[in-house]
Amino acid sequence: MQPDHIAADIAAIDIWTWALDADASEVAIYRELLSDDEVARATRFVHEHDRCRFIVARGRLRQILATYSGLDPRDLCFDYNAYGKPRIGGRHDLALHFNLSHSADLAVLAVSPRYEIGIDIEEKKALQEDIAAHFFSPKERASLRLVAPENYLEHFYRCWTRKEAFVKAHGAGLSLSLEAFDVTFGEEDPPRLERLEGEPEASTIWRLLPMQTPPNFAGAVAVQTFGDAVRLRYCTVG
Repeated sequence: MQPDHIAADIAAIDIWTWALDADASEVAIYRELLSDDEVARATRFVHEHDRCRFIVARGRLRQILATYSGLDPRDLCFDYNAYGKPRIGGRHDLALHFNLSHSADLAVLAVSPRYEIGIDIEEKKALQEDIAAHFFSPKERASLRLVAPENYLEHFYRCWTRKEAFVKAHGAGLSLSLEAFDVTFGEEDPPRLERLEGEPEASTIWRLLPMQTPPNFAGAVAVQTFGDAVRLRYCTVG
């Protein structure tokens, strides 16, 4: 079902959540909304369930963005910056910021008419290696070592999703080292970007926001607010 028209609120970051598993008839409907490039990307998935989830993610993305733009979902075109961050482009070139993330059977989309945004969601699964040793900053690794073993996974995913959301909002992709910035992730610490290498004012420009998720997931949103007050507005997919 196509969501109803949404009036963008400049002080709100809209958060959309939907399941990616769908029956064959639904997948076929979403596939009809995709561009030739997206269909080609879908065919490159080895496993059928991954291919179907990709199609549902992209189809729903188009439907939701169409509610803001007034366009047909099939008419949306996407441009990408040098690091792969998407925007609505082509002849429509709309001033609408968005970011998509998915993990397991869950997709989340953040939409803003004003601010650069990033979103990340992760299913909380047991870790097979010491990911923090490779991707967290020295300060974050030191803080994580102080966490009790029974709380490690919760703190790890809180840190990971905040870092991923910030990288996606920043828009520089892998050229931004994950060691170049620190985020808070303690139980009592408000979500915050504490440091960004070379940008001493970054903590006043960027905001990290916790996101409502099912119990077995962790999620975060990063917003370049320049000090403005913003809030999350949760929207429903029909």
